[in-house]
Amino acid sequence: MLKFLTQMFTWWNGQTLNTRFHTWRNGTFVGADEQGNRYYTGGVDSEGRQRRWVIYNGLSEATRVPPGWHGWLHHRVDVAPVQENYTPREWQKPHEPNHTGSWKAYRPKGSVLRPGDRPAVTGDYDAWTPGN
Repeated sequence: MLKFLTQMFTWWNGQTLNTRFHTWRNGTFVGADEQGNRYYTGGVDSEGRQRRWVIYNGLSEATRVPPGWHGWLHHRVDVAPVQENYTPREWQKPHEPNHTGSWKAYRPKGSVLRPGDRPAVTGDYDAWTPGN
């Protein structure tokens, strides 16, 4: 019952009932990523291209979409990541969502949320003055 109410009244948590119905009627499952997000295709958008969408596993946060799937969603590539034989290079890090607002967010020394002293100004910077 709680899942039904969540889908009925919230858009930020997975999918709404309308999205579920549209996916059931028109969607073809393409694949899923390592975070459990599911990707679908079906129908035609206003530009005549195949419509593509994602149903998030949990909160709807666009930065949770890995780069390969992002390219497929936005029609940058024609082949979905599950349909190609891609292996990441050894120097590539795994995808991470944006951590702004979480405990993993970047906080430089001297900021309000991180103890420590701010680094001293080095003096190698000249401020810009209009007319110079």
